[in-house]
Amino acid sequence: MRRWEIIDHEPVPDDDGTIYLTSRGTEYVIHVNGRQLMSNRMHGSEDALADYACDRLDHLEDARVLVGGLGMGFTLAAALRRIGAAGNGTVAELMPAVVRWNKEYTGRAAKHPLRDPRATVHVGDVADLVDGAADRWSAILLDIDNGPNALTRPNNGWLYTKQGLNAMYKALIPGGVLGIWSADNSKSLTRRLRAAGYGVEVLRFTEAGRPTPDDSGEHVLWMAKRPAA
Repeated sequence: MRRWEIIDHEPVPDDDGTIYLTSRGTEYVIHVNGRQLMSNRMHGSEDALADYACDRLDHLEDARVLVGGLGMGFTLAAALRRIGAAGNGTVAELMPAVVRWNKEYTGRAAKHPLRDPRATVHVGDVADLVDGAADRWSAILLDIDNGPNALTRPNNGWLYTKQGLNAMYKALIPGGVLGIWSADNSKSLTRRLRAAGYGVEVLRFTEAGRPTPDDSGEHVLWMAKRPAA
C-alpha cells in the first residue's frame, strides 16, 4: 500500500496550529492539528449542504450563494450546478494555501469550481461578508469546522453565537437559507437558531465509512430559513 505524503503545509491564521495537505495516489486529505477535516474521497454531505439549501430557495436563476470554507470545492461546485447563469457563488476561505491547493491539486475531483465564471473567491474570514450586510445573500452555507462544538479556530465560534446568527439572518434575503454542516448534533445551536427567528430543520445525512465524533457515521445539516417578507 502506498504511504501518505505531505504535499504542503501552512500555519493557521490567528492560531498556533498548522494545516497540512497530504496525498496517497489520487486521494487527498486536509488535516489541521492532527484532525482530518476533509478528503476528496467522500463528499456526499458537502454536496447535500448546497442541494438541500437550493431546494428551499424560491429563485435559483439569480441566486447569490455564500459558501464559508472552500475545502475540496464540493459544496461550491454543488451550488454552482443548481443556480442559474445570472447567479453567483462566492466562497470565503481564510487560508490562502487551501485556495492554492484547490487550483493545483484538489479541485479536480469537484471539476474545478473555481474556474466557473460565476465563482468568486474571498480570501479571508466569512464573517467579513456577513457582519453588517443586509439582504445580500440568497443562501449562506457554512462548512468551516467539524461543527459548532469542534471549531478549527477559536474565532469561528462567533458565527454560532446569538450575535453571529443574527448577523447572518440580516445578511440573508427574505426567504433565504442558512445551511450549517456538522459532524455531530448540537441542541443548543438549534435553540439559538430558533431564538434568532429562523425556521429550523435538523437533517441527518449518512455517509458510510465516514467517522463522526459520536461514532454514529451520521452528519448533521441545519437548514435555517429566514421567513419570506
